[in-house]
Amino acid sequence: MLLELLIAFMQACITCEVSNKCGLKDEELFDLCPKLKTFEEKGKIDTRPNEMSPPIDYGILRKYFGYSEFRQLQKDIIQDVLKGNDVLVLMPTGGGKSLCYQYPSLLFKGLTIVISPLISLMKNQVDSMRMNGIPAEFINSSLNYRDIIKIKSALLQNHVRLLYIAPERFTVPSFLSFLKGLNINLFAIDEAHCISEWGHDFRPEYRQLKQIRQYFPFVPIIALTATATPKVREDIITQLALSDCKRYLAGFNRKNLVYYVKPKQDAIRQIMEILRTKPGESGIIYCYSRKNVETITQGLKNAGFRALPYHAGLSANQRTQNQEKFIKDDVELLVATVAFGMGIDKPNIRFVIHHDLPKNLEAYYQETGRAGRDGLKSECVLFYSFGDRQKIEYFIKQISNEKERQIAQNKLKDIIDFSETNLCRRKLLLGYFGEDFKEDNCKGCDNCLLPKEEIEATTEIMTILSCIDEMGERFGINYVIDVLIGGKSSRVLQNGHASLRSYGSGKNLPKKMWHGFIRELIQRGYLIVEGEYPVLKLNRKSREILSQSKSGLRNEKIYLVKPRTIEKPIKMERETTDDGLFNKLRILRKTLADAQNQPPYLIFNDASLKLMASRQPCNLADFRKITGVGDKKLERYGGIFISEIQRFCEKQDSYNHPVKNQSSEYVTLEMLNQGMDLDEITLKKNLSLNTIYVHIEKLILSGENIDIEKFMKKEKIESISGAIIELGAETLKPIKERLGDNFSYGEIRLVRARMMKGF
Repeated sequence: MLLELLIAFMQACITCEVSNKCGLKDEELFDLCPKLKTFEEKGKIDTRPNEMSPPIDYGILRKYFGYSEFRQLQKDIIQDVLKGNDVLVLMPTGGGKSLCYQYPSLLFKGLTIVISPLISLMKNQVDSMRMNGIPAEFINSSLNYRDIIKIKSALLQNHVRLLYIAPERFTVPSFLSFLKGLNINLFAIDEAHCISEWGHDFRPEYRQLKQIRQYFPFVPIIALTATATPKVREDIITQLALSDCKRYLAGFNRKNLVYYVKPKQDAIRQIMEILRTKPGESGIIYCYSRKNVETITQGLKNAGFRALPYHAGLSANQRTQNQEKFIKDDVELLVATVAFGMGIDKPNIRFVIHHDLPKNLEAYYQETGRAGRDGLKSECVLFYSFGDRQKIEYFIKQISNEKERQIAQNKLKDIIDFSETNLCRRKLLLGYFGEDFKEDNCKGCDNCLLPKEEIEATTEIMTILSCIDEMGERFGINYVIDVLIGGKSSRVLQNGHASLRSYGSGKNLPKKMWHGFIRELIQRGYLIVEGEYPVLKLNRKSREILSQSKSGLRNEKIYLVKPRTIEKPIKMERETTDDGLFNKLRILRKTLADAQNQPPYLIFNDASLKLMASRQPCNLADFRKITGVGDKKLERYGGIFISEIQRFCEKQDSYNHPVKNQSSEYVTLEMLNQGMDLDEITLKKNLSLNTIYVHIEKLILSGENIDIEKFMKKEKIESISGAIIELGAETLKPIKERLGDNFSYGEIRLVRARMMKGF
């Protein structure tokens, strides 16, 4: 801090009339120096290194992230960050928020601090950065004291680009003091909506982040969120004291998500029907209660599906284990309460199913947003029943604070409107967040993909309204329908309702159609539902229709959507890739990920694998063009995946790709099979020994059973294996440093490859 004060003092003194003759001591500067105070008030004192606004470098984008261009708004956001401006970013999940602070961290000479809400999310992000060759660390409660000391040492030596921490760290004075001694260029606050009590996921610990501006007044802040209403956005800016904040609203539209709402009839059977169309695909099934989670999980297991539960009733250790298995693709399905999801960055979740009605549209948007983060088509299915609505209404009525109760009631109405609408669901969902969706047909929701048929229903409406009126507006939906279809339940008979004119007046239509008509009349404002045990009531609109009908004055026809008695399946568009090759690449990815104890998506996500399956690159230059392949991943995985692609193409007799004996690796294999030693091969092929080692590594990983004891002694193999087990297989340098000069990088490569393949 003293250094910062001195720099600030020098900046002020350059233009000071007193010409450095004031004699003020360092600790008096801010309080007594009038010139310095003026600079401070105008925000002109900047104690950061004079390095701001470096130019955008597409080479860095390609090298570390494997992208050739930025997505919508990313470049503008990054340029503002590099200029030192405070920025608020609202970008849909999967839209590329992380890149907006990860990329600038590579251009800054100092440190970027990332505030992240959950430990699991931090670990995944740091692992992902390291996979790309970016030095990143996290500090949280999962680390021991020695680990933290080691990381702090690396931070002081400026060896770290990104540091992930939890918001609680800002309550620890010693940690704040440590941060003040670092060269910090940027604070990135992820899930920034958590700071607002107006949001759906308010976290009190996020309020501590207002200290950033107090302790680091000149360090820019980028706040990022995927879910924030206009009110929440303003609250974020206020709470964080963002100065002259640049706002970027990329919109809420997740074009790759398809929204369905289905009437809940036999939910477990309906869920299984969906799952049978998605073999091997990852998905989340959300439930309202722990009991439902356990029941559905067991039902799915009994039917042969690989599913695990996740809810607050499980031990922390069990939840962590189940989450890890899901992330690592050891199971396809996680059945969970809303306690699950915020710390999940798994991009290949292909569907999210809501077994029960969510509390509000913000929660629904965030939960469905966990699907399709890789940009590929994914489905969101919500099962809706009037009973679910009643459950939530019951809990809302228990809220003692009138204001909170009214807010919850309004939010429930919004999710009900979404569930019951016959219009475009995407339009309604985006409209809730203040975004005007211009299209009439989004081609991505059930109402747009399969528009409902409208029928002239004046007679049916009069039948319903007359029945409700005749029974004194004292009964609920199911009872009204029982009377309409001429039901013979003891309750109907005891109440004497079998003698009503309305009794049996609707027996020509099935029960489901009457349910559909009544639900739509409620949605369109012809009927209201009131009471602890909800009953149907007429209102002014419906009474007017009844009155005109009785007097014979009404001739206008009324149209309603024809309820479906049988759900018609909606066919999804399939990606134009070779599914056989895609599955082969998925298996290879899983094998490599298991060997490194990492989630498969950290190696390559599904979108990258589908591009590989579609383009079938057969050399490193073409493989480099695949989105998501940066320099580090090209070096580490390029040869392995190319070999898998080549082998698949050979089996398919593909004339567009080279056969085995034309590739350099397989020429090496032929020479080995002929009994040539490594020195002979290097001379004959005019290649370095290290290159030949790389060839053999690729051959082993592609499935060739090569005995590496031909190239080194068994004792050496055991020494290398021990070092790999102790230090991990991710990078070779620490292993080489541990083993010393008697071991070559090539030898380490071969032992690592053999261990990965389990030979």
